[in-house]
Order: sequence, then structure tokens, then C-alpha cells
Amino acid sequence: MTGSETAAGDDRAAWPLDDPVDESATARAGVDPNGIVTGWSEGARRLLGYRAAEVVGRPAARLLAGKPPTGTLRSLRTLPRWNGTATLLHRDGHHLAVNLLAHRREPDSEDGNRGGEWLLVSPLVRPSAPLQDDALVMWAFTRSPSTTALYDAGLRLRRANADMERAMGLPEEAMQGLRVSEIVVHPEGDRTEQCMRRALETGEEQQLQQILHLAGHERESVWATSLTPLLDAGGTVRGVLLSAHDTTEEHLARGRLALLNDASIRIGSTLDLARTAQELADVAIPRLADFVTVDLLPAIEGGDDPRAGSPPGPVMLRRVAYQSVLEGSPEAVVKRGTVAAYPDESTAARCLTSGRPLIENVTASAMDKVASQTPERAERMRRYGFHSVLAVPMRARGITLGVATFSRHRSPEPFAQDDLLLGEEITARAAVCIDNARRYTRERRTSLTLQSSLLPHRLPPQAAVDVASRYLPAGTQAGVGGDWFDVIPLSGARVALVVGDVVGHGIQASASMGRLRTAVRTLADVDLPPDELLTHLDDLVIRLSAEADSTAGTAADIGATCLYAVYDPVSRRCTLARAGHPVPALATPDGTVEFLDIPAGPPLGLGGLPFEAAEIELPEGSLLALYTDGLIEARGRDIDKGLDALREALARSAPSLEDTCDTVLQTLLPDHPDDDVALLIARTRALDAAHVATWDVPPEPSAVAETRRNACRQLAAWGLDEAAFVTELVVSELVTNAIRYGGAPIQLRLIRDRNLICEVSDASNTSPHLRRARTFDEGGRGLLLVAQLTQGWGTRQTHSGKTIWAEQSLATTT
Repeated sequence: MTGSETAAGDDRAAWPLDDPVDESATARAGVDPNGIVTGWSEGARRLLGYRAAEVVGRPAARLLAGKPPTGTLRSLRTLPRWNGTATLLHRDGHHLAVNLLAHRREPDSEDGNRGGEWLLVSPLVRPSAPLQDDALVMWAFTRSPSTTALYDAGLRLRRANADMERAMGLPEEAMQGLRVSEIVVHPEGDRTEQCMRRALETGEEQQLQQILHLAGHERESVWATSLTPLLDAGGTVRGVLLSAHDTTEEHLARGRLALLNDASIRIGSTLDLARTAQELADVAIPRLADFVTVDLLPAIEGGDDPRAGSPPGPVMLRRVAYQSVLEGSPEAVVKRGTVAAYPDESTAARCLTSGRPLIENVTASAMDKVASQTPERAERMRRYGFHSVLAVPMRARGITLGVATFSRHRSPEPFAQDDLLLGEEITARAAVCIDNARRYTRERRTSLTLQSSLLPHRLPPQAAVDVASRYLPAGTQAGVGGDWFDVIPLSGARVALVVGDVVGHGIQASASMGRLRTAVRTLADVDLPPDELLTHLDDLVIRLSAEADSTAGTAADIGATCLYAVYDPVSRRCTLARAGHPVPALATPDGTVEFLDIPAGPPLGLGGLPFEAAEIELPEGSLLALYTDGLIEARGRDIDKGLDALREALARSAPSLEDTCDTVLQTLLPDHPDDDVALLIARTRALDAAHVATWDVPPEPSAVAETRRNACRQLAAWGLDEAAFVTELVVSELVTNAIRYGGAPIQLRLIRDRNLICEVSDASNTSPHLRRARTFDEGGRGLLLVAQLTQGWGTRQTHSGKTIWAEQSLATTT
């Protein structure tokens, strides 16, 4: 017997036929790991005739009509589930062949002792229902929630369920006997039919992803379609079952995620405010809107904070960016950079006033209101068919920056809540980037102002060199750096040329640069040699770093590089020293360009390491180019190529030094350099014997008179007789002091430049100084007179002693 064949007297005929779920229609029994029956259901009683009291607590083996196979018992030790046929013993003694399914039960939280227990179940078939199985199957097919259609071997539709009728917008009768390509006249219909043919030929299921705009539907829909071949018992393909699932919402969700990901990558690629706004407009077209505008409050572009609270009406906004699905953005009324007024009732103004995004459908009454306030906008909206508008305020860090407006005129669907959330997300991302750009603009403007105030606005006139210079701030996110240059007149018609670079960017770098430039000028005024000057400057940088550490509470090292050169037009010799700075370039009048071999000292701020100077003689008319590393170092270019390009640019002839500077920058730099660039180009001049007179002075008091006469004769030869009185007094005082307090050899030198310079050198290192002479003192008044009668005076140390100099302005003597 089987489970459906029962003994006489079985009471299944009394089962209620109207009970949809009959718990007693399944025989259930529980058996513990020791083979003892632990549970017995009503269905089990009906199947085998035993009452629960007769079975529970007794060995389950007594219910078997014979011993189970040894292999079966062995497999039960490891299997989580078993199924098969078992021959059981009915209470009245006859045998039942039962289809049995056994589950090994896991321990549960309520009864931890049930681990390893088996649950045995076997169905008891109920009497046949009036409804036949084939009718039940057809009902299931027709009412299936899956969009399904059945095609025969000729690919003609035989049946379509209700969901397919809804999707196609056609009843089954209208589609029967037609092929897919005849029901859906679309390239996707032909593609589907090709896949159906492949399913017929191969007997393998085919999968399709389709985007269709079906008749009767407002928008495109996305479908995941399966084409399953139907095989009979002999393996012959008799038809194809088409089953489709509408994945439009999933597709739109993935599209929104892709747009957010794209926005995170594309928006904020630079700290340029207008470019960031344009990136927002570009990324929203066409996936979110057909036309996008970005308008900011006018104060934003200057880096200022807008006024707190809602902007007063009418709202004034500057159009920063726009984009459209149409080429050239013909919908735009306000052009980029233009400030326009937005009435209080306009979408943008209400969005900014409320501080919340809003969606508006463009109705006839709304269009009439726009036409009454801004006729030109209304005309464009009518012309291009605007029907839905989404406005999102741009806010970041509690500040309202402007508004982004998204419009649709080609996409038929109006904006929905999902679109609003998406617009908010990408606009918020852009707002943070725009606020970063605004803050960067403000800091950059402050840094540029500070740096401009610290750099020389006009190079001082002097006779040693002709100079031209350029300073270009970085055009990237790095910000303003600490590059600087200077030209410092020195005594004896000499000149100091300086170029330096403070590590870092921003206001701190600019401030540090100003302090170093001031220090260099102060040290140069003492007339220190280049190597000694850099040593003192190195000590200063170390002290500045220590001050910054104590102020900030953390490590705030200040590093810098510097190149310092002193050129003497009389000897035509130039002494240079560098601290971690690029070597200067020299272009001689014969067209040769070389990079000078200057000892590479350490960058400033390391301390404890020496600096070395090099001295070279320069032909008159030589070009000396000093620069910072931003000129020769560029992203994607090897530094050697930068040096070669500089060499080629300096070798070209140019009408002026200004043109040479322009040529160098145009050759080496992109439109927006990554780093600050300082460039200083000097053409050397020479003071020959016609401008310089020199006399050796015997170390005897009687030589003073002869020295005065030599000086007066030279002034007469130069046509400077009006300067003779002061010059006699200066020569007399300086030579007398050298004879009295200095040591041989003593030398007098007159230099005629823009000014008249008198220099007296001796072998002593002792420097004179001014003092106030008392009433009866016989001396002490000479240097005071020199200081009062000349434009300036001073002392500089030399390798063999010192030189005292005094300078007279020729403009006051002629």
C-alpha cells in the first residue's frame, strides 16, 4: 500500500472539504537520537492507527515492517535530511509503503536538548477537488504577477497573462497568433525574436535587458526578460515561455547612484568658483534635467560672506553657469557673469527666502505671472516648452550662497520626490566646493595683497645693472607662495641681487617671506659678504621656526631657499652664494648661455652647515638670470628639460630686458603655473677709467694736502667743480683718520656714478663711529661733518682691512 491507500475504517471521508488548511493531512512524528518516539500527530494516528499514548516513549523501530538497510542507518548519522520510501506496520497488522521526509532538528533557544532529534513527515492525500489540475495551472499562469506569455514553436503567441496584457496595453485576443516583432514594432521586438529563435535552436534559456517605450505608457521602462524553451518528455522543443520583470525603478535607482558617483568625481576638481558651478550644471545634464542654471549672490565671487538672513527682494543674483541638452543653451536669458533681479514671487527668490528646495509645475497661471514680471523669461519658457522646475538653495557651513535651478522641457516626466533628493545631494556637494573656492579666493586675495605690499613695486635706480623682473602667483589650488626677489644698492656703486623662496603657500608663507626680505635688506646694509649673509639668514630662519613652534604648540618648521649675488661694476666681478636654491643662468654677449657652478649650500633653517661663495668676472653686457624653482619645475616635465628651455629662451635676442622676461615666461610656463614664479634678469654695466680715479696715499700726515689737490683736479676734469668744497672736506677727514688710526696700505678712490662716491681703504679692521665732541675737545667733529654734508656714509669690511665711504648727490651740486 502507499500513503494514499488506507485500510478499511479510515475516517478520512469525514474530513471537512471546505477547510483550506488541514493540519491533520500530514503525519508527523518526532524521534530522538536514541530512536525513541517523542511526538505523534493526529495525522500519524490516521496513517498508522496508533494513538499517541501507544507510541510516544517507545522505540520507533517497532513501527517498521522490517529492518532498514544498514547503509541507510549509517547515512543518517551525518545527513541533515533524508527522504525515501519506508515500509511501516499499521496497528491492524498490514504494511504501508510510505513516502517519508526526515529532518534533523537543530537545538533551539527554548529547549537545548532537542539537538539531533528527527522530525518525520508524510503527506496524507485528500480526496480529489472538483477543479482539475490543468485548470488550476491555467489559473496560476493567468494570475501570475510575472509578465508572462507563451509562444509555440512557430513563435506565435498562444497565451498571455493579465500582467502581459497590462504591459502591452492589449487583450490576449488581440495578440494571439502574432509574433513578438508584430506586437512590439521596435528594434527591441526584433532582438527579442532573434533570441527566441536561438532558444528554439539550442534549447537553452536566453536573457535580455531591454529599454522600451511601450504604447500607452508615459515614459520608458526597463525590462529583464527570460526566454525559456519548453521541452516535452522526448526532449523536443514545443514552444518558448517569455517571462519579463519590470526593473524600471531599480534602473532609475542605479542611475541616481551613478549620477551621485559622477558628481563626487567631477564636481570640485579645482578651487575655481565658476568652474565648480559649471561642473554642477554639466553633471546634471541630461540625467536629471534638460536645462540647468547656477546663480550666486554677488558677494560670493569676491570671497566675502553674504549678509545673514534671507536676501532682500528683489533678489540680485549673478549667473555663474548654465548648461542645456540643446547646443548653445538657447534657453538662457541671463548670460554668464551678468547680475539679474529675481522678483519676490519667482521660483529662485522663493527658494532662497524659504531656504528649502521646491518643485513647481509650469501651469498657465504660473506662466502668466512670469510674463507679467519677466516677459523675456516667459517667452523662452513657452518657446521651449518648460513644464517642470526644481529649485535647490545652495548652502554650506550655514551660509546661503545662491540657487541651482533644474528645468525639464524635453523629458516628459515632471520632477518627483526622488529627483528632489538627488538635486539636493549634488547641489549640497557643489555648495561645499563653491564655499571652499570662495574661502580660497578670499585667502588668496589677502595673500596676494600682503605679498604685493612686501615685494618691491619699483626697482631702485643704480648704475651697476639694468634689471627687469616678473612675479607670477600660482594658478592652482596650492595658493600664493613665498617667492620674492630684490635689488639692493650697495656702497661703491655695487648692487645686490636676491631671489628667495619660502616653503609652503598661503598667508603664513607670505608673512615669512616679508620677514626674510627685510632681514636680507638689513644684513645687506651691513655689507656682509654673500656667504656670511646666508649664515645669519639661516640663524634667523631657525629662530622664526622656534617662535612658530611656541605659538602654535606644534611643529611648524619654516624652510626657505635663497640666492644672493653682489656685483661690482668697477671690477666687473660678481660674488654669489646660494642656500638650496637653483643655480643662476649667465648669458654672455657672444651668445653663450651657461648655468654657473655655485656651491650648493643647504636650505635655510637646517643650521650648522657652512655656505660657500664663488666669484666670477662678467663681461660688460652679460645677462644674469635669477629665478625660483617654479620656473623650471613643472608637472610632467623633467627639470633638465626646463633648464634647456631656459637656456634657449635666454639665447634669443630681444629688444629689451622686459621682452626677455616675457620670452622666458612664455617659453617655460603654462597658462596656470603650479607654483609661484619669481624671475629677475640683470644686464651688467661697467664703470671704466673715465668714471673711477684711484690714488695710493703714503701713511704720512703731509700726504693729506696732496691727496686733496688730486681730488680737486679730478673733479675739475669731470666738470664737478661745485662739489669740490665738500669733497675736499670729506677726503681730508677720511684720509687723516686712515693715517692716524689705520694702517698701510692706504688708498683713495673717487667713483663718478649717479652720485659721487669717495672711498678710503686701509689695512685696519677698526671701524670709526660718530661721537659728540665736548667743548674743548680738539677732535671728534670730522665724521659728524661728513655725515651732515653727504647723502650717506658707512664702513665695510674687506679681506685686507676696511673701506670707509661717503656719497654725495650730484643733483644737489649741479
